[in-house]
Order: sequence, then structure tokens, then C-alpha cells
Amino acid sequence: MPFSVYALGLAVFAQGTSEFMLSGLLSGISDDLHVSIPAAGLLTSAFAVGMVLGAPAMALLGRNWPRRRALLSFLCVFAAVHVIGALTSSYGVLLATRVVAAVANAGFWAVALVTAVALAGPAARARATSVVVGGVTVACVAGVPAGAWLGGLWGWRAAFWAVALVSLPAIAVITATIPAGRPAATLPSASAELRTLAGPRLLLVLLTSALVQGATFCAFSYLEPVARHVTGLGAAWVPALLALFGVGSFVGVAVCGRIIDSHPVAPAAAGLVALAVGWALFAAGAGSPVAVVALVLVQGMLAFGTGTALISHVFRLAGGAPTLAGSFATAAFNVGAALGPWLGGMAIGAGFGFRAPLWVSALLMVLAIGTASAALEAVRAQAPQPDA
Repeated sequence: MPFSVYALGLAVFAQGTSEFMLSGLLSGISDDLHVSIPAAGLLTSAFAVGMVLGAPAMALLGRNWPRRRALLSFLCVFAAVHVIGALTSSYGVLLATRVVAAVANAGFWAVALVTAVALAGPAARARATSVVVGGVTVACVAGVPAGAWLGGLWGWRAAFWAVALVSLPAIAVITATIPAGRPAATLPSASAELRTLAGPRLLLVLLTSALVQGATFCAFSYLEPVARHVTGLGAAWVPALLALFGVGSFVGVAVCGRIIDSHPVAPAAAGLVALAVGWALFAAGAGSPVAVVALVLVQGMLAFGTGTALISHVFRLAGGAPTLAGSFATAAFNVGAALGPWLGGMAIGAGFGFRAPLWVSALLMVLAIGTASAALEAVRAQAPQPDA
């Protein structure tokens, strides 16, 4: 695997820390800015909305840029708005910085996924994807718990400063390792790529990916209040649980990245069913510290392993969309990331308690199994039929 692919994973580590770290900072933001916990949770949804809108738009904007220039432009904007977020005392301004950071992050992700696959070659598509996605899982293992620890020690703003600082070495590494040349001159037109991405099988896979991530973010965004108010764990446990989720996600990405290229369907199918069962068990057993610790690890592994399998499948189906496939995979990922916290917050706001997001996650996984089944039926319907 080229070292430059790992450089992309380093940058995604900084961005993943930002995207996920609010799950350990909700109470601090709520108290400091005088908003409710569901309102603080909407900062995660705002980030996801920016990712959804930004991924296709930024991919179209930068499809003919030199890839290094595009990656550096997006990453520098991302770092700058975190400085603004660390300085503001306004919830509205913080919300706006989350959207802008997400748009920059979306552009980076869209270019990074395509760049990683191009650098690694078709035979290692899933491994390259897993390295980039692995940056998020390392963020869950180290960056997000560190953000929660900094938030508890010096306030939530310290976590924003840390993200901005961690972005600086990522900028330096990308400058040194990513080729500066432009994409190939034989790229298909944007309209041709969009037609490829509008195929029914691909849309069903994208919808499945969105539902899986919706379930993941619905539960993960409210892990802190679940642990503290349902399980009865102290605040010191929150960084440990976040790290445990990250360990599981790292294991899931690492394992799936090595088997998906040769076994593309089975890991995703098994993961969908296991996730549905796991979120239901989590909801039922949320009052038990032992069950919570075990399921945080297992669900992290299943969620990111299955998510990696689905992203890799998007690239397999979207061979005619070499520059936009990554943006659509990113957008689908973040449709779920926006939908999940919103649905979880609605369930809490309706008075169903802090377990409610876990039950919502289980329901979303049941829907994901349905869309995945429909995608398989579409494949069978388009397969050549033997002559009678």
C-alpha cells in the first residue's frame, strides 16, 4: 500500500475526531451555551448536513483540480473554522462553523477516497478504502476520548483547538506525499458520471449505507447520556467507552478491509443482521454496565466493518463514475449521520428517555436489511437468464 494512502488516513483522523467528538462534549456545550442536550446533539446533525450537501458539490468543483491542491484547500479551511468555533460564545456561530467544516471535510473525503483507490489500484480497492476509513476509527480510539478528556479538563473549546492543531501535521504530510498532477484527461463527463450513479442497484446500496450510518450515529451521539443516566456510570467512564467503541471500529475496518476484495457480499449481509440484533440488545440491556461495555465494543466493530464493505461496494458498482463515486458514498454516509442524531433527539424530546435512540437504531437496521434485500433482488433481475 503506498505511503501516501496512509497520509490520507492521517488527515481523516483529524477530521473524524471533529465529527465524532461532540458525543463526549454534549453536556459541556449545553451548559456553556445555555441550550438543551438535544440542541447540542443537533451540532452533529449540522455537520452531517454539511457533509451531505458538500460532498457532491465539492467533488464537482474540484474534479479537474490537481488532487493535492484540492486536498490541501479543503483541509486548511477545515482547520480555520475550528479556530473560530473554539473562540465563539454563540450557538448560532458554532452551528455555522460546523456546517462549513463539514463542507470542507466532505470535499476532502470525496477526493481522498478516489485518490486512495487510484493510488492502490483495483486489486486493493477495499484495503485502500479501509485505510482512509481507518482514520475515523483511530479517531474514535484516540482522538474522540482525548477530546472528551480535554473537554472535562479545560472545557469543550480545548477539543476544538486540538483538532485545529492536529490538522497541521496532516497538511504537511499531504504536501510531501500526494502527487501534484491533475487527474487523467480522459475522465467521463459529469453528466455521464451522474447517470451511472442514478442506477437502481447503486441507489439501493447508498440508501442501505445511509440507514446503517443513521443507526450508528443515532446511538453513538447519545452514548454519554445513556452511560451516565441509564447505566449509572460516572463521567470518567465516558472517554473509556468512546475509546472502546473506537477499538471495535478499528478492528472491524481492519478485518473487513482484508477480506472484502475477495468476499464482497457476505461480510455486509452478516453485519446488517448482527447490527439489528445488537442495537436491540443494547437498548434492552442499557442498565447493565457489563452489557454496555461488551456491546459498545461489538457494535463499533460491526458498524464500521459493515460500513466499509458498503463503501467498497459503491466503488465496484460505480466504475463509470471515477470522480463522483466517493462523493456519493460520503453523502450517503452523512445522510445517515444527520438523520440518526435528529431521530434520537426527537425520541428523547418526546419523553421516551435516553434508551430511545438505541431502539431507533435497531429499527433503522431493520429498514437497512430491507433495502439490502431489494438491492440483491435488483441484481438477480438484471442477471442474464438461461435459454429455455
